[in-house]
Amino acid sequence: MSNIVNVALIQTCTPATAKAGLDHVAPMIRQAALKGAELIITPEATNFLEQRKGLRDAALVNEGDDVAVQGLCKLAAELKVWILMGSAMVRSNIDGDDRAANRSLLIDPTGTIVARYDKMHVFDVDLDTGERWRESAVVRPGSEAVVAPTPWGGLGLTICYDVRFAYLHRALAHGGASLIAVPAAFTRPTGEAHWEVLLRARAIETGSYVLAPAQGGTHEDGRQTWGHSIVISPWGEVIAKLDHDRPAVLHAQLDLSAVEKARRAIPALTHDRSFVTAQ
Repeated sequence: MSNIVNVALIQTCTPATAKAGLDHVAPMIRQAALKGAELIITPEATNFLEQRKGLRDAALVNEGDDVAVQGLCKLAAELKVWILMGSAMVRSNIDGDDRAANRSLLIDPTGTIVARYDKMHVFDVDLDTGERWRESAVVRPGSEAVVAPTPWGGLGLTICYDVRFAYLHRALAHGGASLIAVPAAFTRPTGEAHWEVLLRARAIETGSYVLAPAQGGTHEDGRQTWGHSIVISPWGEVIAKLDHDRPAVLHAQLDLSAVEKARRAIPALTHDRSFVTAQ
């Protein structure tokens, strides 16, 4: 297992169809690989981002039929890199439930999907700005945490709103994750208020690298996302970030020995205790 890995986070403003989504992200993935990235991570909803029901339903297909999923598998094999498709919106194919799965897909350098994670926590909220989100109406939440093996150690998979649930990240660290991916499409108000502080907290609590590629800009359906993709060290330091919401590639070199060093300095993962809450 190598201690050093060159990563690239892709920041996108994903269009409303999978074909357009692939055309948007593929040049940035090629650019990242050309500059030496071994692990390339894209944001949540890499295939398409569309909240208008008719257009969303028309774009939604099975995982194996999605042109963006197929395209990223081919790119991984061509470029001989690992790609984490931060998430793809695909049919969940659960009997009696026509909601989608918001699914992370880890693709190895042969183009094979080697791990899948369906977003556990879905975002239902009424904001003071008048925005109203009911992700649960269209996305079926997953029920399994996933730590995927890579040449650099365990990669914990999360998606966007999951970042607010510390117990999931702690479970991933206990499960062997030294890297935790947080691909996202944060809204601008919540992104400005909470994005960086939540990510730094998750890194500090787990002694893990946190890799957070984000959607950014104004999308075809009118949605506005925060961007500001970021890489956090196991000590909670910001080691690379984008200070804008435009499409871009963010590079970082990670030394995995920093994980052991941080966990040895603050061995909180070994200090969990069972307790009851007094009434």
